[in-house]
Amino acid sequence: MPKPSAKSTPSPDASPVALFEQSLGELEALVAKMEDGELNLEESLRSFERGIALYRSCQVALEQAEARVKLLLDPEHPESARALDRDDDS
Repeated sequence: MPKPSAKSTPSPDASPVALFEQSLGELEALVAKMEDGELNLEESLRSFERGIALYRSCQVALEQAEARVKLLLDPEHPESARALDRDDDS
């Protein structure tokens, strides 16, 4: 029985959070593999290209999450909502 690939395509119904977590997990695995230093140049380039694609996917997901948080903080004016600050007592 074939082993499932880390690059398996998520279902179209997967939530953005699940897609982010899957992409981040694959990115972390790629980085670890590259840091081992056992990949040849071609494999390293392919891994780097895949890593860039995963990074961009994660970045888009984070930007979407930030937009959702801003909308929740101030539904009338999401563009003016302040970021949450851990040091704020409000």
